[in-house]
Parts: sequence; C-alpha cells; structure tokens
Amino acid sequence: MRLIRILFKRETAAPMAAVTFASVVCVALVCVRILWVGHLHHAFLVWNLFLAWLPLIFALLAAHWMETRPGSRWQSAALGVAWLLFFPNAHYIFTDLIHLTSKFYGQFWVDLTLILACALTGLVLGFLSLYLMQCMVARRYGGIAGWLFVAASAGLASLGVYIGRFLRFNSWDVLVRPGRIYQTLDSWMQGPMANRSSFAFLVLFATFLFIAYVMLYALTHMSPALSGSGSATREVKVA
Repeated sequence: MRLIRILFKRETAAPMAAVTFASVVCVALVCVRILWVGHLHHAFLVWNLFLAWLPLIFALLAAHWMETRPGSRWQSAALGVAWLLFFPNAHYIFTDLIHLTSKFYGQFWVDLTLILACALTGLVLGFLSLYLMQCMVARRYGGIAGWLFVAASAGLASLGVYIGRFLRFNSWDVLVRPGRIYQTLDSWMQGPMANRSSFAFLVLFATFLFIAYVMLYALTHMSPALSGSGSATREVKVA
C-alpha cells in the first residue's frame, strides 16, 4: 500500500493514471490477440511491459527517499543504480519489431500496431522516470548537469538495448554474470570496424531517444497562457 501511495501521490497522479491506463489497454490487446490467433507468440510483450515499469518505480522511490530523508544519500544512490540498470527495458520493446516475420504475414498490421502501442507505452514510462531523475540531478548540481545526465542516459540506454537484443543479456546479469558481460563487451570492442553497423545503431538509437525526450519535454512545458490567449483572441474577434 505504501508503494501505491508513492506512485499515485498528488504530484504524479495524472501521468501515473495515464500510463496505467495505457498499460492495461496494451495487456488487454495482447490477450485478445492470443485468444484470436490461438497461441502465445506475443505474450512476451506483457513481460517486457512489466520490465518497462521497473525504472519508473525505482525513480519514484528514489525521489521519495530524497524528499523524505535528504541525509540518506546512499539509499537514493542505490535506487539510482537500479534505475540505470533497468532503464533500457523501457525502450527495448521497439526492438520487438523484429518479430514481425512473414510467418504471421496475415496479421502483420495488427501485430505492428500492437507492438508499437506497447513500445510507445514503454517509451513514456521510461521518459517519466528519466524526468524524475533529471529533476533530482538538476536540483543538486544544476540545470546543465541535468541535461548532460539526460544525454548520458540516452547513450547508456542505447547500449543497454543493444546488449539485450543482440548480445542477449538481461539487466540482472550485471549481478549474476558480470564476468561474462565484460568478456563479451571486450571482444565486441576489439573490432570497431567489424561492428560498424552496431555502432551506427548505438548512435542512431541514442539520438532517437534524446530527440524524443526533448520533444516530449517541450510539449509538457508549454505555457498554459497560450490556450488562454487563444480564447481571448477568439472572444475579441467575435465581439
């Protein structure tokens, strides 16, 4: 119950209600798709959507801990590390487009729409958590540091998505199999020219995440006075 109160406190109630509604709709659509086709081929979207929620939960807990116990920095730092480990999961769903194969060509557009709906929900979940972390960094180190944190997070998220999709590691493998991850990344970085497409993916996906976040940030910080001035203008014209 305490976690529910933290998630749905007054300051975050509206966005939490929106992403909860979107997640419920996505899960329902996946269930309908499973019943319609008769197999569990797209059930993985529910698991990936669950993983996309984890960074937001960690970010909300870190913000709550920082607000209620500002002297206990190591707890917030630990939650920040957990957030960073699971942050790529919020954007990983976009790579599930790889499952759009000719085997299910008859349901191609249905599956495309379903995956994109889940991916968009995951994207917003990740950006909500990133905004909370950016605010904490900016509050302590300044606005420029906050935006540098956003850029670095986009790059690390891109790397995390690559590690998950192509190197087939999970977030918890950092604790379970750290040596294996190090060996794989070390051998991968030995031949940068042989991995040009991989580096291109890292740069392009990080750029995509950063641009998408900037646009969403700008939209959510639009001045409310614009709508008021528009109404006033219309009233003047009518008069």
